[in-house]
Amino acid sequence: MDEHVSHATEHPDLKRGIGPYLLLFFILGDIVGAGIYALVGEVGAIVGGAIWTAFLAAFVLAIFTAASYAELVTKYPRAGGSATYVNNAFKNPFVSFMVAFAVMASGITSACTLTLAFSGDYLSQFISVPIVAAALVFIVLVGLINFYGISESVKINVVLTSAEIFGLLLIILIGVLALLAGEGDPGRAFEFKGDASVLGAILAGTVLAFYALIGFDDSVNVAEETHNPSRNYPRAIFGALFIAGIVYLLVTFTASMVVPTGELAGSSGPLLEVVERGTLPVPSKLFAAIALLAVSNGALINMIMASRIVYGMSDQGVVPTLFSRVHEGRRTPWVAILFTVSIAFVLLAVLGGNPDALDTLGSTTVVLLLLAFIMVNVSVMVLRSDRVDHEHFRTPTIFPILGIVVSVALLIYTAVSDISIFFLAALLLGIGLVLYAVNFLVKRSVDRESPQAGE
Repeated sequence: MDEHVSHATEHPDLKRGIGPYLLLFFILGDIVGAGIYALVGEVGAIVGGAIWTAFLAAFVLAIFTAASYAELVTKYPRAGGSATYVNNAFKNPFVSFMVAFAVMASGITSACTLTLAFSGDYLSQFISVPIVAAALVFIVLVGLINFYGISESVKINVVLTSAEIFGLLLIILIGVLALLAGEGDPGRAFEFKGDASVLGAILAGTVLAFYALIGFDDSVNVAEETHNPSRNYPRAIFGALFIAGIVYLLVTFTASMVVPTGELAGSSGPLLEVVERGTLPVPSKLFAAIALLAVSNGALINMIMASRIVYGMSDQGVVPTLFSRVHEGRRTPWVAILFTVSIAFVLLAVLGGNPDALDTLGSTTVVLLLLAFIMVNVSVMVLRSDRVDHEHFRTPTIFPILGIVVSVALLIYTAVSDISIFFLAALLLGIGLVLYAVNFLVKRSVDRESPQAGE
């Protein structure tokens, strides 16, 4: 039998094209590209000049759940990711499906957030086009790259990640030069918004800043396309988080020191404001190009993740088998890619013209992920008694417990602050509910017609 044909699924296997360094860049590119270029100003509008405090809190909180993912992905290295872990823990197809769909939907809303950031102030440095039109064209291009192949996608990711890290290092250098020249206002980095308590401001900012640190969760969905996942994942997840965390703290301190908070908050390209005000002679177009590459990278990785979740759910029979079709030539899940791009296209067409779309989509992403994180952290503890025949990472028991507490607290705070953020999340989960019901009815109908099928 051909080595690329799976006995269980009867379609070509996904290609294992991701080594340890590509995996590190994959995760780092997802984290760094997914927020810091787009949402610094949005967090500043909530917190005030002390933007870095929200990012620091988000970083500490992310470590707890990242450790749970590191244990589970090395224990169960399958493409289904969160759904696989929850299914192993609870043996309930519906619960597994809803968790997986929540993560998939978060990938799409995250990609939409970044797509709008791409189409705003950064793109306007080169061409003036309607934001929604640019966003729709861009999301289609991302889908085409995703279809072309995983090896090609992650190699493109290495180039884009290198560019976005270079751009952030430029921002840090601008901050250092500003300090040496006695320019800027370092005190502004310790100011909080006047109409809110310090703790309240940090908590509110943390919810949105948390979006900029997600990405470790995306990577588990390419476990079947990674070499030696049990060894490579823990190093890649924690390494990428620590690199991103340090860079974020330096960048956010620089941004608030160089640019007044109000101007950061009013821009969809906040780091471009830093470049234009800094003493380092960096052409605005050069930095805008770097930012466009960074945002593109985050969108690409999120759409890769979303499509692999749909593929994984279909491969396990939770959604129609149509979605597990793999293109013979490219060996990518082309139907799942088409489905996820279609949802993103509709979201951008409907919400793209809303001035609060960035904040709404970013916060919706966090809400969906926090729901999934709770279930994943619970699954770690439930599955402790399950033994596998290979070595895997084991996180301290206190970490998943803290991950649950943190996730619940952030959800409660978000609901108290702005319950409307939950409406879009509920709508997306409703789509998943309909899809599950359709698959259930179709399967029941087939079982009635073919009673021998399950024997």
